[in-house]
Amino acid sequence: ARATGADLLWRCAHNRRLPVVTALPDGSYLSVIYPDDKARRQDMDGIPVRVIEYSLPKLDGAAIRYRLMTTLLSAEAAPAAELAACYHARWQVEAVFDELKTHLQQGRRTLRSKTPELVRQEFYGWVLAHYAVRWLMHQVASAHRSRHDDLSFVGHVQLLRRTQPRSGAFPPRAGSRKTLVS
Repeated sequence: ARATGADLLWRCAHNRRLPVVTALPDGSYLSVIYPDDKARRQDMDGIPVRVIEYSLPKLDGAAIRYRLMTTLLSAEAAPAAELAACYHARWQVEAVFDELKTHLQQGRRTLRSKTPELVRQEFYGWVLAHYAVRWLMHQVASAHRSRHDDLSFVGHVQLLRRTQPRSGAFPPRAGSRKTLVS
């Protein structure tokens, strides 16, 4: 990935060996990772990384420890606090993907359409359905002056499913059909 010109930021295990090569003023430090144990023992093919370690408090008073690695080596260009905030903001996107894939799809993993144009149309409908639920949640939170985080996406999807007529449950003109008497 680095060869493409992309810079990376990822969480790594606390037990990974990451020796401090240079301590940086923002509390992070430069280290080196190796492709395998042999390369590490021979100090060959090392890839320079920057390590950011920090804790966030949990509700019960305990702390969650985080250890991030990045290819952004400059503390001035990318301060540790900003990178930590970016890492946590990324999970907002993951939450949206979960809402789309898990809660709106109802176990259906593929789109039903058979042509590229209809797949696009179905995908846009899927994303618009997500937006509609999120907009409803925004309206409710705003009206009651509460936090959006306090509302349940799943609960709102279930509420909408219960209150909306089922599409395709009956023929469109079934209610308007007249009985012919001969």
